[in-house]
Amino acid sequence: MLYVVTGPPAAGKSSWIQSHATARDIVIDLDLITRALSGPGAPTWNQDPLQLRVAHRARYAAMDEAFALRDKVDVYLIHTMPSRKALAKYKRLEARIVTVDPGREVVMQRIDAMRDPGMRRVATRWYRQRPATSQGAMPQASRAW
Repeated sequence: MLYVVTGPPAAGKSSWIQSHATARDIVIDLDLITRALSGPGAPTWNQDPLQLRVAHRARYAAMDEAFALRDKVDVYLIHTMPSRKALAKYKRLEARIVTVDPGREVVMQRIDAMRDPGMRRVATRWYRQRPATSQGAMPQASRAW
């Protein structure tokens, strides 16, 4: 089964996956990929643009391979704001779309506390593109931030 986990930055998408995936499952998370490709001491978030460039390429390669294995293992993919084209592909793959949204106020507080201020723009865009009352998979806070 393919699970596509969406939501604004700092919503708790990785935490949702950690609470649902098993050690045998495949998890495709750009933050984790970037950390794996970065040297010691690299930041958890706010990664270097060059590291992100390489991580994006690795993510696409991982997606292609994992999608072919989704009948053998569960695949969890974080995709913050999938396009219509991506959503159509996920539908063809019979993916389950999971939206993690603890609410705009919580997200903005988390961004202010631990993310690059530019992520506020991404979160604002995410909320503008979504219905006023999001049907989130996790409307509560995912953990004490």
